[in-house]
Amino acid sequence: MSWLNLVSVVGFVALAAMAWLAGGCRRPVPWRTAVGSTTIMVVLGALIFLVPISRVALIWLNDLVVAILGSSNAGAEFVFGPLAIAPGEATDNGEPSIGFVLAAQVLPAVIFFAALMAVLYHLRLVQPVVRFFGRLFHRTLGLSGAESLAGASNIFFGVESATTIRPYLERMTRSELLTVLTCCMATVASTTLAVYVLFLRDLFPQIAGHLISASVLSIPAAAMVSKLMLPETGTPATLGRLPEIDRCDIYGNTMSALTGGAWDGLKLAAGIACLLIAVLGVVALIDLGLTRLTLPFAGVLGGPIDLGRLLGWIFTPVAWLLGIEAGDLTEAGRLLGERSIVTEIPPYRELAQLARDHAVSARTTLILSYALCGFAHVGSVGIFVGGISALAPSRRDDLAALGLRALVGATLATLMTGALAGAFFHGQAGVLLD
Repeated sequence: MSWLNLVSVVGFVALAAMAWLAGGCRRPVPWRTAVGSTTIMVVLGALIFLVPISRVALIWLNDLVVAILGSSNAGAEFVFGPLAIAPGEATDNGEPSIGFVLAAQVLPAVIFFAALMAVLYHLRLVQPVVRFFGRLFHRTLGLSGAESLAGASNIFFGVESATTIRPYLERMTRSELLTVLTCCMATVASTTLAVYVLFLRDLFPQIAGHLISASVLSIPAAAMVSKLMLPETGTPATLGRLPEIDRCDIYGNTMSALTGGAWDGLKLAAGIACLLIAVLGVVALIDLGLTRLTLPFAGVLGGPIDLGRLLGWIFTPVAWLLGIEAGDLTEAGRLLGERSIVTEIPPYRELAQLARDHAVSARTTLILSYALCGFAHVGSVGIFVGGISALAPSRRDDLAALGLRALVGATLATLMTGALAGAFFHGQAGVLLD
């Protein structure tokens, strides 16, 4: 093990300690969750990085998810035309894409996946898979049943996974809600997975499998971080049991499930759109103020300062904790800071260009691929608070109050997965850049 691997190990522990400090050093310390999460992450990390067949399985799973995602685009393309086509593609009539458009390419997929989940629940196809992972998290991490189901659902879906635990949202404790929000923000959504793969697939052939593994590892990391920040002091309604997720009694038939699920998805999409506009508008206003204030000192500072640049300075020491090489720290810190403001899509695009130009090492490419993988950015506060509030209106105030805390927790969780990747990296450049 190189000294950088040791730095990654120390960084993993330091990030967990930061979560405890960020929560105000609250008691009781959730040792069962912390030890269980670490154990799961280390075991999964060993399987992912040291057992070749595990990577093959992850890539197969990714191909399946991407294929389903492609099917979801059919309705959006019919409604929005070339606006719904991913960058670099064209419609059957030859109309080219105009670029990435969230409203036309992501929000319709939220509606589709919500409808698909409702149908799968009605047909009793998804329950066994979700319950398997839910039981795993429930028994090893000491989470309530509803929290465990939320984590298990996020392995496969993004904000639309809130429909899985909809019956329990109204009765959840604040600690449970924080765990649900943190898990949502720390995992990669199926709707944007294909975009990340598109950026890096030519330089990083196994990126799909690694991105899915990053999302899986983020679940125990998010559980650990959220419980360190806000330990459970109440009595969850699903404590000690894994609740049923069978929603077959809600719908009379498959078409009813499809329709009902689509309406649920519409509520999620509407909440996402409304709060994204509000939250990102505030971020732009802050950027404007910082730029105007620092413009007179641009010569000394090397240009005016915006929020992204400021966060880049803050994240450079964090990048060191991940075990990134000294020559890549500045770029890594900038990308991590940029992710927290403008979403993960631009940083992934820039990471691909840096790798193409050999401006960063294979180690840095792998670590950042994991650390950037998630919805841990300012806009996600609007996405998940708005989306889940639409399903549980009575908990809107609690969700809003926990939003920024969940963002901090999700950021730490994704960074922990990056540190884990750095700890297991052993010079396998051929795996990364074949």
